Amino acid sequence: MSLRNSLFGTVAAATLLLSGQAFSADKPTIVLVHGAFAESDSWNGVIKDLQADGYSVIAAANPLRGVNSDAKAVSALLTSVKGPVVLVGHSYGGSVISDAATGHDNVKGLVFVAAFAPEAGESAVALSGKFPGSTLAPTLAPPVALPDGGHDLYIDQAKFPQQFAADVPKEEAKLMAATQRPIAEAALGEPAGKPAWKTIPSWFVYGDADKNIPPAALEWMAKRAGSKETVVVKGGSHVVMVSHPETVARLIEKAASAD
Repeated sequence: MSLRNSLFGTVAAATLLLSGQAFSADKPTIVLVHGAFAESDSWNGVIKDLQADGYSVIAAANPLRGVNSDAKAVSALLTSVKGPVVLVGHSYGGSVISDAATGHDNVKGLVFVAAFAPEAGESAVALSGKFPGSTLAPTLAPPVALPDGGHDLYIDQAKFPQQFAADVPKEEAKLMAATQRPIAEAALGEPAGKPAWKTIPSWFVYGDADKNIPPAALEWMAKRAGSKETVVVKGGSHVVMVSHPETVARLIEKAASAD
């Protein structure tokens, strides 16, 4: 064993002892993938519940550059995880996990949290426009030009709380607005690859007051994917993992314990 690995193992063990947490080796690892205009810490409430129940959790950093390249980044992470995995995606992250899971036999379940579950060739833009109700476009800030000729998209910070996180306390939503991660404009129009939800069991949870992806579109995608269980949060915004972490964590645990 290398010195680096030895030190890492010692530090990790000490951290677990100090925190009082002990993760069960027989439980799947939960890999969480955030979506556009969010970041990894949007999963903090969910992670707290999952860790308390003995799950090992990884909140992946989604590059938000394009479905194919983002899926490759998550796929590389999955390769490093030993044992079974439940892969969870929020919003645009649903497109990413559906692509990334393909070819990984250790992924036993997919959980879509207010997320896209595209068929091959479908894009986030097309799916969000399939049913009326999305009010995202008018709330976007002026695009940020990138050196490669593309553009990054942000939600206007003043409009973010009402558009993205209406059921989150205002002060917390304002912090989320300031720390939002931009998505490349091209990523939202990029066609999805082969969908893993056709071969891997899936679960869905979303809010009936989602303003980014119409609830009708989320319901339609859940039914198309043959969702094992679909949870609809009354009054829930687009970030139900922030406003209702316990509900999201319970559904993830159901996916993790399914045969």
